[in-house]
Amino acid sequence: IRGAGTWKSERVIASRQGPHLRLAGGGAGACGGRRRGGRSALEKFGAGLSSVRFICGTQSIHKDLEEKIARFHQREDAILYASCFDANAGIFEALLTPEDAVLSDELNHASIIDGIRLCKANKYRYKHMDMQDLEAKLKEAQKHRLRLVATDGAFSMDGDIAPLREICQLAQKYDALVFIDECHATGFLGPNGRGTDELLGVMDKVTIINSTLGKALGGAAGGYTTGPKPLIDLLRQRSRPYLFSNSLPPAVVGCASKALDLLMESNAIAQSMAAKTQRFRSKMTAAGFTISGKDHPICPVMLGDARLASVMAEDMLNRGIYVIGFSYPVVPKGKARIRVQISAVHSDEDIDRCVEAFTEVGRKHGALP
Repeated sequence: IRGAGTWKSERVIASRQGPHLRLAGGGAGACGGRRRGGRSALEKFGAGLSSVRFICGTQSIHKDLEEKIARFHQREDAILYASCFDANAGIFEALLTPEDAVLSDELNHASIIDGIRLCKANKYRYKHMDMQDLEAKLKEAQKHRLRLVATDGAFSMDGDIAPLREICQLAQKYDALVFIDECHATGFLGPNGRGTDELLGVMDKVTIINSTLGKALGGAAGGYTTGPKPLIDLLRQRSRPYLFSNSLPPAVVGCASKALDLLMESNAIAQSMAAKTQRFRSKMTAAGFTISGKDHPICPVMLGDARLASVMAEDMLNRGIYVIGFSYPVVPKGKARIRVQISAVHSDEDIDRCVEAFTEVGRKHGALP
């Protein structure tokens, strides 16, 4: 693995997450109201509960957050999990039977793939964002009782966004349900940060949303499913990761609840993210870099060579910029990149400094002329 240049090193951070952070050993780097919410929940509700939800693990803040999530997404109900990986592991097995079919984008997140493996439904995999292939698979799946199309809303490796309008049109044509994983969209995509279904104007066409509290909505842990109330009721009875996992720690719940308050009070954060993303993408493109995806704050700087991505990321760190090189098996061979994640707390100066460092390092290592 080392010889191939794809060894993954973990950097140790010795400070809280923020636009600037400190690494263990003294290095510093720029990184991509909620703390008060977490502190208050910790003091009032304690560090956590020593059991699962239906035994002694549901507190009022869990119910309040579920109601708030449903309201934010304009859905009927929501259910909390320890992570979105758990939410994805718990939904397909509970919802689908051997009489049903699930149609999955080939580049869906690993947690969706694992969740689908656990269910007994008939499995179809369509080419990445290929609507002709999806339609062919939907035609083939008409023999089954229920059809569920499953896709990431925004794909985390390339920053591309699923064609939800077309997916929903096909789902309507072939009487299918639509499921989206919004981990890389909730909180910042769309006019009010509600995600890809809001961005593309199909909030009333998507049946089920799974997402995370561990990225834009708090940054610590937690996930959820939101959708029709009968589905949420079923998951409380049958979803194994929910039934057999401890409830979320109150401090995590408090932070996520405050994050949702901020998003529902004003769309300023979502609008700020869009402007900062455009600034970085346009300046990097002008410098000569290829940035994958479209208008997403996950900005993959495509380099191709795994060793080049690794040494450039290290050189960026030496210049005070915290970015990570991605290579096989996280991404396909020949598609190595440095993934940059723009945050609402980055300043324009942070972004410009990052572009300047990339330009210097790119020229040094031959990635730019």
